[in-house]
Amino acid sequence: MRDETKCLHAGYTPKNTEPRVVPIVQSTTYVYDSTEDVAAVFDDPMKSLIYSRFGNPTVMAVEDKIAELEGGVGAMCTTSGQAAVLLSLLNICAAGDSFISLTEIYGGSVNLFSYTLKRLGIECIYIDKNASDEEIDQAFKPNTKALFGETLANPALTVLDIERFADIAHRHKVPLIVDNTFATPVLCKPFEYGADIIVHSTSKYMDGHAVQIGGAIVDSGKFDWTCGKFPGLTEPDESYHGISYTDTYGKKAYIVKARMQLMRDFGVYPAAHSAFLLNLGLETLAVRMKQYCENALAVARYLEKSGYVEHVNYPGLERDENYSLAKKYLKGCSGVISFVIKGGKENAMRFMNTLQLASNEVHVADIRTCVLHPASETHRQLTEEQLEAAGIDSGMVRLSVGLEHVEDIIEDLERAFSGLKI
Repeated sequence: MRDETKCLHAGYTPKNTEPRVVPIVQSTTYVYDSTEDVAAVFDDPMKSLIYSRFGNPTVMAVEDKIAELEGGVGAMCTTSGQAAVLLSLLNICAAGDSFISLTEIYGGSVNLFSYTLKRLGIECIYIDKNASDEEIDQAFKPNTKALFGETLANPALTVLDIERFADIAHRHKVPLIVDNTFATPVLCKPFEYGADIIVHSTSKYMDGHAVQIGGAIVDSGKFDWTCGKFPGLTEPDESYHGISYTDTYGKKAYIVKARMQLMRDFGVYPAAHSAFLLNLGLETLAVRMKQYCENALAVARYLEKSGYVEHVNYPGLERDENYSLAKKYLKGCSGVISFVIKGGKENAMRFMNTLQLASNEVHVADIRTCVLHPASETHRQLTEEQLEAAGIDSGMVRLSVGLEHVEDIIEDLERAFSGLKI
């Protein structure tokens, strides 16, 4: 099936007389005929449903759809994208370990990596995407367990050279984890270029309507966890009667461990109703992404010619430094644009406060156009050095182009620009 068809049909196939639409199974618990049956599932929760902290039929239908869209062997939904990023790393990292991340990533991820995981004894080593292979090789340590990057960086809009970083990661026998939130599987399928694990904030384009917070982890099933660096996946798990995930679950070892071990202990599983809303968004994802890309490219070209704009970041523009990578990896560059307004922070904030159609909100990838000032909002906890490393200027505005008529969006921008002094 093509993506348009998967968005509608993957994950749920109703049988005779069953509901056409994925039903909401609003139950925390499931009934068994005997205590022996319950005991068997406690030994191995993958045998069947036991409690909605592990799995729920509505959520599982969405997990299967996302896994099919990405081309993975399995997926696990979480209560937020931040939870997905956290669990993707905790599944293979423990106190005393390290992992490597590109600097151009979401500010919330920087905080998580630099402070919270550090307090847990896990070190994040940052690298520049333009560093040489030799420099990146030197960043790896014997205890390094993963390499992390974003397909389309938020908000710098740089494009990850997935094949290059997958090769580097695999040379050091660690997986490449890719945050594919902005691209979605409609625009990019990182597994096809060597990525091993994909994470999403499903609150963004997948949902598209700003009605639920959620995340997802997807397992390619291709990484060799038996390479000697991941005893948590290969050695017996005492909390599950000595199960070895690689021996018992094979290609699904990573995603099963995430569910059986981490979801059991952290309990960040989404509600059935949230998954139902997410599924409605997924059903139109392929159609919406095409229009987002079309609208954003028109707006980016308008901004490129504006006398009020110092610089535009949108890899769909021919003059963008990421254009060649975008042509290689992406079927479109999403609806998110970042641009630097002349006059710095003061002009950027005046511009945003004057907009009428676009909403000033801490969100992105909505059906409605919205704007945000990263330096003073989502990335305000970052130091000046971290802001610079993330590609964030004080005059930068992140514009998430929605599905309104593109001329209405441009007219709103023009009105706001006309009130600026440069």
